[in-house]
Amino acid sequence: MPNLVIRRFASVVLPLKRFLTLEQCPSGWRGYDLYLFRDDEVVFYVGQSHIAFERVWEHLRGGFKGRSVVGRFVLCNWPCAMSFIIELMSSKSTHFNAVGNRLDAAEQLLIEQLLPCFNEAMNSRPTPLPKKYTPPSATVRRPKSLKRMISEAGRAMRLENSRKPW
Repeated sequence: MPNLVIRRFASVVLPLKRFLTLEQCPSGWRGYDLYLFRDDEVVFYVGQSHIAFERVWEHLRGGFKGRSVVGRFVLCNWPCAMSFIIELMSSKSTHFNAVGNRLDAAEQLLIEQLLPCFNEAMNSRPTPLPKKYTPPSATVRRPKSLKRMISEAGRAMRLENSRKPW
């Protein structure tokens, strides 16, 4: 059930196509201050923000303007990027007790553990980008706007939901 929001150890995990259909940050998610862009095999990027939901949106919007490597990466790999996973976490969770639940230290711990492809700072060995993906330096062919991307994600969600057996 990839379109459902999954919760595990104080986190929210959902496919990008589901994330794109959320117009506002759910109130229960405002405390999440860490985020990951990933697929089932590799983590592409780890980041932090006081409201991670909003920062993920900034990356997506920034991809169109060339201001975000991970946003650009999503665009270069559209539409398969709809299946990428967005994971939101809280530095205050017990998972980060060992680093005193400090935001910077929690982000650094995730980067050290997960070795994301696009985090270069604090990452001695970034994971190579899998060959099946187009790098963010490639030409973006589509979508040409965030509105179009959101529309395509919504259509994919509706199609997926209509195929589910009742």
